[in-house]
Amino acid sequence: MKQVLQNLKDGKTLVADVPAPTPKPGQALVRTAASLVSAGTERMLVEFAGKSLLGKAQARPDLVRQMLDKARREGILSTLEAAFNRLDQPLPLGYSSAGTIVSLGAGVTGFQPGDRVACAGGGWAVHAEYAAVPANLLAKLPDNVDFDSAAFATLGAIAMHGFRLSGAALGDSVAVIGLGLLGLLTVEIAHAAGCRVLGIDLDPARVALAASLGATAAHRPDAEAAATAFAQSRGVDAVLICADTESDDPVELAGEIARDRAKVVAVGAVGLNVPRRTYYAKELDLIISRSYGPGRYDPAYEEGGADYPAAYVRWTAGRNLQAFVDLLGAGKLDVTPIITHRFPVADAPAAYDLITGKSGGAFLGVLLTYPQSESSEVHSNAKYLAYSPESGVEASAEIPESDVRLGLLGAGNFGGAVLFPILKKLPGIRLQAVASASGLSAAHAARKFGFARAASDENDILTAADVDVVAILTRHNLHAAQTLAALQLGKHVYCEKPLALTQPDLAAIEAALAVPNAPRLTVGFNRRFAPHVLLLKEFLANSGEPLAMHLRANAGYLPPDHWTQHPEQGGGRLLGEAIHFIDLMAFLAGAPPSSVHAVAMPDGGRYTQDNLALTFTFPDGSVGTLHYLANGDKSVPKERLEVFTAGRVAILDDYRRLSLTRDGRTTTHTARLRQDKGHRAAWAAFIASLHAGTPPPIPYAHIFGVHRAALAALAALRGE
Repeated sequence: MKQVLQNLKDGKTLVADVPAPTPKPGQALVRTAASLVSAGTERMLVEFAGKSLLGKAQARPDLVRQMLDKARREGILSTLEAAFNRLDQPLPLGYSSAGTIVSLGAGVTGFQPGDRVACAGGGWAVHAEYAAVPANLLAKLPDNVDFDSAAFATLGAIAMHGFRLSGAALGDSVAVIGLGLLGLLTVEIAHAAGCRVLGIDLDPARVALAASLGATAAHRPDAEAAATAFAQSRGVDAVLICADTESDDPVELAGEIARDRAKVVAVGAVGLNVPRRTYYAKELDLIISRSYGPGRYDPAYEEGGADYPAAYVRWTAGRNLQAFVDLLGAGKLDVTPIITHRFPVADAPAAYDLITGKSGGAFLGVLLTYPQSESSEVHSNAKYLAYSPESGVEASAEIPESDVRLGLLGAGNFGGAVLFPILKKLPGIRLQAVASASGLSAAHAARKFGFARAASDENDILTAADVDVVAILTRHNLHAAQTLAALQLGKHVYCEKPLALTQPDLAAIEAALAVPNAPRLTVGFNRRFAPHVLLLKEFLANSGEPLAMHLRANAGYLPPDHWTQHPEQGGGRLLGEAIHFIDLMAFLAGAPPSSVHAVAMPDGGRYTQDNLALTFTFPDGSVGTLHYLANGDKSVPKERLEVFTAGRVAILDDYRRLSLTRDGRTTTHTARLRQDKGHRAAWAAFIASLHAGTPPPIPYAHIFGVHRAALAALAALRGE
């Protein structure tokens, strides 16, 4: 399918061929008929992408500071690679569209294939021939509402939420400052609600259009006088600021024309240096409207499908969306006068040239349109894309037949920044296929790193006859099921940690490996393969005494609503990351832990059991303590390991500096330009074991023993 993307690195807006997405549970797959181009949010993103590196740095000094901190911790080369990888990720554009439901993910109720719907949400209702959209961000269309009109629904819901916040009611006087798309929709909504409406703008043409839609309209220089006459010198009952400007003029004007104790609602992005004297004298309420209603930015609502009870939250984002299209169906609203341009999706770059001023000309509502097939189903070949030698993939004749053929599930930032560049250069491996649920990140990875095909359905990897090894880089809750499915289908597996989130899932995988001639498995416990760790292991060899190990991880803060914190999706940070450090200590001690004691600091409403003190004992008497902390400053190095044994002391700082002290002498090993946490060596060892037919590089006793220790620590923290 075709999808409109923005490249932050070179500033180009392009239309790319990507696999059609696969709807997850709670989502519907929608064949798009029309989508609205945002002259606000999208224009700002496109203009930012077009800046030079210096311009981007000046626009986002916060990100520059983060990069400098990262460079101090991890090295300049690692930081630059990560930064350029971020810039190279294609961003999907669009957040308001309409189309027809093709299929439903598990658990979706209230919708059926064939339903005509409006779609909302950045990252969901994208400019693409097909989109996977959560059910709470869909609204059924009345039969008489066309797709072009319905494509305005997200912007209409934003206008409706702002209007509701104003508290304006039948007969009230309402001023709308800024008569772009958002302002004109607000004018229509206020008029439909029985309000008297005054529209104000700098552009005489937009003033005239507002007047044609039923408003009293005024050019900005005449606004104060017009408002005085309009409100009979009392001031208006509510002001909705729908302008898009850094200027403080709209908020100043709102204060001047509002009556005492009126409400001023900032719906658009405007300067907010509030003139205290005016707002104090009139005791005005200034409200910042957040998008299109309760539920927006709430993962439980948008992704989890948890709706708010109407008795407590009458107007959610989804209900505002539905209300807008119902008003269209009832003939109370009409958006056709504000549609100025339509572009086929293949010509989308021209639409962005228009809204950014490159091509000149006035505009308001700019739509992208999409070809409509007779069938309501997605053709099977739309789920994947094959890449020919001309697209950058080497001819198959040049690839040794002995190479293992790799299929990847998941193509997120870790894969693009860390793993894929390694795999591209690693001998003995053929990059056969990569899949992601959206299809977009898989297509980008295929083009950039040379996978033979990209897909959006995991079964294209799991059941493929031309895939020998499955690498799993998906979210943690999917690891166990995907690993088990791959093993049962005869595929070798490289799974990023954690392997499983529960003891039963872990046991099921262990049982699958116990059958005769079972495929082989390894887990992404890469730190045991890091060069400095191998030097450390050699230094500690034959000490004749147990080890006293202390590892401090300054992990940094993650908000409680981050997906890794969700107990069923991410499993928490102990399983998601701290398990790395348990394995590192197991590697140094030569065996997994035999006991664990776990304590968490109080969360205080800010943390999620991610300030931890864990103590492990090992069969040889070694003791390891792990302080995993979310309450520190990220500018301080992340990982520090100290090991004491038999008159020897080893200190490893962030895999960049290793000091080994014995008999009063200290030897220091330093990596100045980059960290090496062992990712390449871990993969090389696994591929070598597959070629040689030898056991995997990490013993199963370590893999499962470390996971059991982590799960036991988690159970102790939960009081189980």
